[in-house]
Amino acid sequence: MKLLLRADSSPDIGAGHISRMVAYAERAVARGWDVRFAGSTTNAEWLAARFDELSVPRLPVTSWPGLAAGFDAVLVDHYGIGDVRAEVNAAGARLMSIEDDTFGRRPADVVVDSGFAPAPRPDDGSGLLLRGVEYTPLRDVVLNARARRAESSEPPHVTVVLGGGAEWASTVSLLLRALADTGLPFTADALVRGEPSLPSTVEGQEIRIAAPHAGLLDLLVATEVAISASGVTFLELCCLGVPTAAVQLVDNQATGYRAALERGLARGLGKAETLADRLPEVTETLRQLLSDASLRARLSSAGRAAVDGHGVDRVLDSLNW
Repeated sequence: MKLLLRADSSPDIGAGHISRMVAYAERAVARGWDVRFAGSTTNAEWLAARFDELSVPRLPVTSWPGLAAGFDAVLVDHYGIGDVRAEVNAAGARLMSIEDDTFGRRPADVVVDSGFAPAPRPDDGSGLLLRGVEYTPLRDVVLNARARRAESSEPPHVTVVLGGGAEWASTVSLLLRALADTGLPFTADALVRGEPSLPSTVEGQEIRIAAPHAGLLDLLVATEVAISASGVTFLELCCLGVPTAAVQLVDNQATGYRAALERGLARGLGKAETLADRLPEVTETLRQLLSDASLRARLSSAGRAAVDGHGVDRVLDSLNW
């Protein structure tokens, strides 16, 4: 079986699409498939390095249908690519498409939407529809981390992770300010590009800043509270059972953000663009998470039950090649 993965990353796009492609590459390679990747990995090389470890070649991006020639299946995870089903099928491959509600939606032979609550989808002639959080693609390191989650520590360890874009540095600054304003002790690691401003802290509070890196899962294993965007990383946090305060960074996260709160999988901090106007409310939410062990336990159990980490295998099993 020959599988082509097509996705991009950049400071504007973020790294989530590459993370999902790595998850598919790992499980497909484990099945003995011949896997290739095509796309930009700018701003996500720490994730894309896994392609090299798996001996997955990186191909130059060319036009369709030429890019799909010689493959049995093409998996596209991209908001900027339109309807390419005819071109992919003309090359002799079936098109598998990942979408997030309406974002990245295109007709395909197999459509995957791993959202918590996918909305009704118009009939566009697509074939197999795999929809729901049980199809969440997560990397092997996430499953390994799930198995070794550590006991709680004092002071609580907090991880702040909003994706790979430098434009979120100012949002991280606000979140760190709210965290410090709780007045409670903590040790916080904020993974962010750019230079967020650091708030004044009181005794027992420590904040460390670093760029996003491959050691994120090691941090999360020992994290009591995470502050995260409502994208791919949030799904990883659910799988790990890390109690999370979720932020809606961009419009394509709105549906997942609302569904996560409705299902009791996170506490909500609202939209990134409104944080500055609601700082006391944000501070109170973080104070509750830091101080209430029973709340953290409920969020942890709910997240682990919702996302078990076997989504890619379910997708690949369903294809019946």
